[in-house]
Amino acid sequence: MTQPAQTDKPKRAKKVAAPETKIVKSIKGTDVNLQCRGFQFELGKEYSTEGRIIACENGFHACPVEHHPFSVFDYYAPAGSRFFEVSQSGSGNPSGNKLASATIRIDFELTIGDLVKRAWEYVWARATKTDEAHVAGDQGAASSTGTQGAASSTGDQGAASSTGYRGAASSTGYQGAASSTGTQGAASSTGYQGAASSTGYRGAASSTGDQGAASSTGYQGAAMASGYYGRVMGAAGNALFAVERDANYNILSVAAGIVGQDGIEAGKWYRAAGGKLVLA
Repeated sequence: MTQPAQTDKPKRAKKVAAPETKIVKSIKGTDVNLQCRGFQFELGKEYSTEGRIIACENGFHACPVEHHPFSVFDYYAPAGSRFFEVSQSGSGNPSGNKLASATIRIDFELTIGDLVKRAWEYVWARATKTDEAHVAGDQGAASSTGTQGAASSTGDQGAASSTGYRGAASSTGYQGAASSTGTQGAASSTGYQGAASSTGYRGAASSTGDQGAASSTGYQGAAMASGYYGRVMGAAGNALFAVERDANYNILSVAAGIVGQDGIEAGKWYRAAGGKLVLA
């Protein structure tokens, strides 16, 4: 008796895992209206584009966090701009310190204080720490945590941080960062695109660089900017000081005000014009 031919049981299709999408965390700059190159973004939203991704031609651009946080200042000055941590994915095309990607998500906003803190952490993690009070290397980092301590950094992208009571942080490099978080602390930045941030009680932030930015968010703090494109920002009750200059850097006027009075709003950048503080 002939046995019926056995038929093979249908094989189960193997599940093929979808290729994992690489996500790159980056820092992106925009203008004050959250626009970049004419494209309107919104916080928390994701955007995609089609076509070949080419840096400076097509795609969404940002600076990966593997680069110095102040790399974003190469494209958006610290004052008068807004900055965000973003997630980039899809096909990408790196170019220098920026990455063009097919997809981008605007995750959350970063303040100047956030960028200064990140800059210090970035530099500190990579710096040769021979003297914690003063560092002169290209990306040197200086830290002071004691009462009335002082930290000074003179490198190109150096960072200085002071957290002690009445501590002082000074950065003179091109894109240097100075951060003061202690009570009555002071942060000073004199670099071209330097940034100074003070968050402590009655703290002071000073920026004298050409495109410098000074931010003070502590209670009764003060922010001062005297550079050509200098900008100041503060929290309610903080004092703001700014200098207006002509193309030859001659002083035209000075302006001062208190956040929360005379129409000066918290969290917005101001400059001096005609003896008054006006929105940057």
